Amino acid sequence: MGPVVTINSATLVNKGLEIIEAHYLFDIAYSKIEAVIHPQSIVHSLVEFKDGSTLAQASPPDMKGPIAYALAYPNRVAGAMAPINWSAKQSWDFEPIDEKRFPAVQLARRAGALGSSVAAIYNAANEVAVAAFMKEEIAFTAIVDTIEKVVDKLSVVLLLELEISQMSALLSKMRGCMQMKY
Repeated sequence: MGPVVTINSATLVNKGLEIIEAHYLFDIAYSKIEAVIHPQSIVHSLVEFKDGSTLAQASPPDMKGPIAYALAYPNRVAGAMAPINWSAKQSWDFEPIDEKRFPAVQLARRAGALGSSVAAIYNAANEVAVAAFMKEEIAFTAIVDTIEKVVDKLSVVLLLELEISQMSALLSKMRGCMQMKY
């Protein structure tokens, strides 16, 4: 993992972004999307069906497989990554997210529920805050606080959906303002 992905994993901003993505990709209400902490990083998604059964997408924690699939879609690339060794003893843990310790997930839900414009602001604010942290301009603990301040401030302005060109200009302006501050 690169430093940005590592930081997003530590703040759980990545989980928040995954919730927003699932909402848009699968047209599922935020209230129906759950996220958990899975330290082994083997189960990448779970889908629960009406009958109570669950389908899991599992693979070793290696981006070679998803990248190969994206490049070869809809085909699969043989040997893109090693398969899970089902003969070896393993245990998979799933833990609820402590929302007080990791407020980024609830913040992402709130941003997403306010609309795609605010979800985009959540993402852009994270990019700038992580860059500021990497330059040692803010503390690690200030990353999510910074995202929240930006989302709160700009979501008031964005009560209506913006056109893509307007959103792009707004995000560019917001990034510039944040970079001047940090």
